[in-house]
Amino acid sequence: MFLGLLVLCVMATTNAPTQELPYFVTYSHHMEEPGSLEVESKTASGHPAGGDRFVANAFELEYGTRAWWTSELYLEGQHTANDSTVFTGFRVENRIRPLLREHWVNPVLYFEFEDINAANKSLLEVVGHDVGSDLTVSNAAGRADKAREVELKLILSSNTRGWNFSENIIAEKNLGHAAWEFGYALGASRPLRLAGGSHSGGFAPENFALGAELYGGLGDRNSFGLAQTSHYFGPSMNWSGPDGWTVTASPNFGLNGNSLPQIYRIGVSYEVGQISRFFNSSRHGGNR
Repeated sequence: MFLGLLVLCVMATTNAPTQELPYFVTYSHHMEEPGSLEVESKTASGHPAGGDRFVANAFELEYGTRAWWTSELYLEGQHTANDSTVFTGFRVENRIRPLLREHWVNPVLYFEFEDINAANKSLLEVVGHDVGSDLTVSNAAGRADKAREVELKLILSSNTRGWNFSENIIAEKNLGHAAWEFGYALGASRPLRLAGGSHSGGFAPENFALGAELYGGLGDRNSFGLAQTSHYFGPSMNWSGPDGWTVTASPNFGLNGNSLPQIYRIGVSYEVGQISRFFNSSRHGGNR
């Protein structure tokens, strides 16, 4: 189904260049262009101590609702060795940029609703007292533990001399009786070259970007701090092709005993472009 949707979008629209930063967890102030759609697959793989290796995927549709408003839908699932393959839920997020002009620090407000279960292993964020041992629960037991949550983020992002620096402050609340949980994500990145040369091609230096991320939990309202939390750091790199494709890869390394030893991440995205053209052409074609 997902592959068919991607192929349909590619065939029905024109290509558009992407401007992707090499982040998996951290958000910047860069927004999707109004009317444009991006399709992305984010994969995370890890092997928790005492558990089996897993591969989790988050399939994402990102749409530029307005110049100051970007909306996204995530559909998520995972496969665990010696266990099973399961669908683990969905997320709907909205990012709002209150200041459209470029500033030294650009704030973005993030709102997300999650309908997921405890078998989810996409690791799109780490909050509260999330630890590696949480990922050893069997898929059957995890699917039975369902959660509906809201997540808020304050995103602060700056561009200077080709660098992007982004800081995310995260607050998440289970809609049951659980306490607010907190986390953070920090990212920095820069393209290998800022301007294209006279003989630039698909693999020219300006199409590559290098970066790094640091993220982890900050406890909850009842026990705020670093005790019994997990934290990760990892370098990252991406390549943005001239036809709207971007490929990003990052090995993440756990920084304490509560973390997974490693998380291997890879992302593939395609900038579909202005999907309004598809609907307009379909309407005009039906009137002929």
